[in-house]
Amino acid sequence: MNTIASLVQRTSSAAPLALAPLNATSLRDQAYALLKNAIADTDIYDPNQELRLDERQLTTALGVSRTPIREALSLLEQEGFIRTIPRRGIYIIRKSKREMIEMIQMWAALESMAARLATLQATDAEIAKLRHLFDEFQNSPPSEHLDEYSDANIAFHTAVIALGGSQTIIDATRNLLLHVRAIRRATIVQSDRAARSIIDHLKIIEALERRDTELAERLTRQHTLDLAAHVDRYCDFLD
Repeated sequence: MNTIASLVQRTSSAAPLALAPLNATSLRDQAYALLKNAIADTDIYDPNQELRLDERQLTTALGVSRTPIREALSLLEQEGFIRTIPRRGIYIIRKSKREMIEMIQMWAALESMAARLATLQATDAEIAKLRHLFDEFQNSPPSEHLDEYSDANIAFHTAVIALGGSQTIIDATRNLLLHVRAIRRATIVQSDRAARSIIDHLKIIEALERRDTELAERLTRQHTLDLAAHVDRYCDFLD
């Protein structure tokens, strides 16, 4: 199955997602997973982006009937990723500034606890892998490789969550990730955040390596709360 890439067009028409046909196994679940991944890869916080979905286009792209598509869309709507507006269509949801700040604050609480747990139970080898996420940025600033750094940034935060070893925290952050990842990508180019971000990351890694539980928790929490403050101050496009 081909890797999904977001293909939301900057037009006033319905926005098709780049999707590959499904096989016959668990069509609803496959459609749900593919649609959710495609939404996650879409630049949903670009203020000029049209986010209306066309059910007929989705059925054609996935090569199935409307039933599994509608079931998958229903699940996504229950989880707060899309909204059906009568007589207008189906839209990918953008969070408001207040909603986004609250989601980032929740992420800060959960990831900082994961960092705390990581100092107590993650292996040295597992923690060492965090440094390798930033190897390519050691000799050149992240600002010269923003797309690559953005991916490494997201990988770092999801890795810290995983290192905590708490399945409950992993599950709780799974749906938060879609919007938090999108806003991290949208803001990484602003106010030299990439350069400051990598400094914060390396300090967090050092605290994890030293098994400094209190410092790792505090640095991880503050790093994400700084994102919330940035969104509050600069991201007027969310209003």
